[in-house]
Amino acid sequence: MRLGIISDTHGRLPSDVFDVFEQVDHILHGGDIGGVDLLVELEALAPVTAVYGNTDGFDIREKCDRVAKLVLDGFYITVTHGDQFGTPNAIVLRQNFPEAEIILYGHTHAPLLELVDKTVTVMNPGSAGQPTDGRPPSVGIMELEPGIPPRARIVSLE
Repeated sequence: MRLGIISDTHGRLPSDVFDVFEQVDHILHGGDIGGVDLLVELEALAPVTAVYGNTDGFDIREKCDRVAKLVLDGFYITVTHGDQFGTPNAIVLRQNFPEAEIILYGHTHAPLLELVDKTVTVMNPGSAGQPTDGRPPSVGIMELEPGIPPRARIVSLE
């Protein structure tokens, strides 16, 4: 299974996302979406599981949860924006979601791909729509196969 990981679009969806996510089976959005129409655009590519972020309005909050927990290809995945932890990091997220094998988050706009406790993959794809600190917009791709650790990478949209 191939996952498209995206966060912090803030209502902006670069056209490169459609190329990068062309063959994904599921899209996970880590919040600060910016509008329901953006989710509709992503849903044209693949099923979407999204959470709301601290800047999302009531329209998104009515449609999305603060934290999403799902199982894909046998992996326990948690998706959160992470703002409830201040400035989240991999250790804090692992402590708060001990059952997760994969934790995906946003909020910081800083791409991160880290292995915690030798078994938990933590990923922040960066910001697709509003990068900061001179970083390019970015998303993530993760490939899941039962019995094999997840394979993931950050994809720059420049």
